[in-house]
Amino acid sequence: MIPQERFKRWLLRFLGRPSVNATVDTVENDEAVALVRQQYLESEQRFRALLESLPKVAVQGYDRDRRVIYWNEASTRLYGYTSDEALGGLLEELIIPDFMREGVIHAHRAWIQDGIEIPPEELELKHKSGELVPVFSHHVMLKEHTEDPLMFCVDVDLSDQKQAHRELEFATRYDRLTQLPNRQTFESDLEYLLDGVRRRGVGLALLYLDIDYFVEINDALGYEQGDQLLVELSRRLRNALRSTDLLSRVSSDEFVLAFPGLHREEDVLQVVNKIHDLFKQPFGLDGHERRVSASIGVCLFPDNGGNARELIRNADVAKNRAKLEGRGSIRFFHQHLHDELVREHRLAENLEHALSAGELSLHYQPQVSAVSGRIENLEALLRWELPGGVAVPPHEFIRVAERSGLIHRLGDWVIEEACRQRTQWRAAGVPLERIDINVSGRQLSRPDFFGRLRQCLSRHGLGPREIGIELTENVLIEADERILEGLWGLYHLGFRIAIDDFGTGFSSLSYLKRFPVTALKIDRTFVRDAPGEPKDRAIMEAAVFIGHRLGLEVVAEGVEDERQLELIREMKCDLVQGYYFYRPMPAAMTERVLLGLVTAPGGVQG
Repeated sequence: MIPQERFKRWLLRFLGRPSVNATVDTVENDEAVALVRQQYLESEQRFRALLESLPKVAVQGYDRDRRVIYWNEASTRLYGYTSDEALGGLLEELIIPDFMREGVIHAHRAWIQDGIEIPPEELELKHKSGELVPVFSHHVMLKEHTEDPLMFCVDVDLSDQKQAHRELEFATRYDRLTQLPNRQTFESDLEYLLDGVRRRGVGLALLYLDIDYFVEINDALGYEQGDQLLVELSRRLRNALRSTDLLSRVSSDEFVLAFPGLHREEDVLQVVNKIHDLFKQPFGLDGHERRVSASIGVCLFPDNGGNARELIRNADVAKNRAKLEGRGSIRFFHQHLHDELVREHRLAENLEHALSAGELSLHYQPQVSAVSGRIENLEALLRWELPGGVAVPPHEFIRVAERSGLIHRLGDWVIEEACRQRTQWRAAGVPLERIDINVSGRQLSRPDFFGRLRQCLSRHGLGPREIGIELTENVLIEADERILEGLWGLYHLGFRIAIDDFGTGFSSLSYLKRFPVTALKIDRTFVRDAPGEPKDRAIMEAAVFIGHRLGLEVVAEGVEDERQLELIREMKCDLVQGYYFYRPMPAAMTERVLLGLVTAPGGVQG
C-alpha cells in the first residue's frame, strides 16, 4: 500500500500543483491565477481519467460535510450505488455500518479541525444490500487549512483475499470430505471441553472408531464409493450426538467422539452400544446395500488420561486391540494395554536390530514315517536368541512382527536361509526330501510374495519339491482371488502346501476341495488328548479318513509318548512330528542326525 504522504504528493502532482498553500503564496496576479486554474482543470481531467482506468480501486471524494463529490465506477461495483445515487449523499449514510458512524464522523472532524490524520486500515464497510464488504481503506485530505477541504478515500476490495483466508483456515481446521473438525481442531476443542468437565467434577468418555476392512471397500468398489460411505457415516454420527458432544474424522477411516458428563459404567456402555448400533443398518453403496462394521476403543476421563492427547492415544490403543479381536469388536482401555504396547514397541526395535545382528537362526524339526521312523522332511522353525543366551519365545516375536510390519523382512530372511541350507545339504549329499516353512496371511498379502519365493528357489537352484509351505486354515479361508491364484500356481508347479494346526480354525471342511492343498497337519491338542478322550480320538480318525480320501498326506503334530504313537499308527497317519522322536534342532545337529551320526529316539535336545 502507498504510504500516506507519498500518496498525497502523488495525488497533488496529478492535480498539477505542488500544494494549495504554495499556490496561494506564489500566485500574485490574475493571469497567474487563470493559468493555475487552467492547469488545475486539465490535471483534474487527467486525474479522473486515471481513477476511472483502475477497475479494482474504488475512489470516492467527500467535502467538509462528508457529502460525496466523486464516485468512480469501481466504487459502484464495490458498494452497489451508481454515481448518480451516491453524489450528494452522506458518507455515513451510504457505506458506514451503524456501529461505526459516530467514530467515522469524529475522525473526519478531528482531521479537518486538528490535523489528526485517519490511518489506513482494513475495514468492513456497508454494501447497498446491507452486506459488509472487507476493504483496505486509505484516506487523503486535500486543501487542508482552507474553507473547502476535500477527503478522498481509496478502497481496495479484500473479498477475494478474505475468502481465500477463510478457505485456508477451513482446510487447516476441518476435513474437506465430511466437513468435520480434523484431529488438530478436535484436540484443541477437547482440551477446552475438559476444562469444563474438571470444573463440574464430572467424567467424559472418548470413543475411537475404525471402519473394519475399509481398504478392501476402496479396492473393491473404488474411492468414490468409499467417500460416499464416509459421508453417510458422518451424517449418522452427527445425528446421534448431543450439542455438547464432539466428533472428528482423524484419518482416512477413523473417527473420534467425546461425550462429556459420562462417568457411570452403564451410561458409557449405553452410548457405546448406541454408536455401535449405527452400523446395523446397511449402507447404500454401488447401487447395493452393504453391511459395514467398526472396531471401537473406549477410554475414560479422568481414569485413563488427564489431557486430550493422552486420552486420544489411549483410546487408539484400545481400538487397535479391538481390531485384533475381529470385526465389530469393542475394547475398553486398561493400563496393561499401554504397558504391553510399550513392550511390543521395544521388542519390535530389538527384532529389527536382530535381523542384521545375526541373532536369528532356523531350527529344524524332522517329520518321520509313522511306520518306519525314517526322516522324510523337516519343518523350519525360527528362533531368536539375545546376547547372553536368552531366547525370545517365537509366539511373542512373531506376533510383534505381524503387528509392526516386520513380518515381510522376517519372512524373506526365513525363505532365503531355508533355501541356502537346503542347497548346502544337497551339495554335501545329506539325504533329505524337503524343508517346509511357515507362511502367514500378512506375507501372502504382499503382491510380490509368490514371485519372490520362486526367484529365491531359482537363485539357489532348487526345485518346487525341495521347499514346501505351511498355512493355517484361516489364512486360506480369508485369501482373496489374487492369493488363491498364486497358491494354485505353486500347486501346479509341484509345491507341497500343507494346512497347519488342522481342526482349530474354520469349521467347514468344504474348503478342502476348493483350495490347493497337499497335506493336513493335525493339531497337537487332538494328538495330546486322543488316547484318553473319545471325542478327540473321533476327530482325529475323521481327519485322517477325510485326508486320505482326498488324496492328502496326513501329519500328526506334537507326538510325545508311546501311547500317542501307537494310536497314530493305528489310524494310519503318514508322518509324525514331535518330541517323541526329535525336538527342533540347530542346523549342525540336524545335519548329524540326517547323516546317521546321531540317533535320538525319545527326543533330541536342540
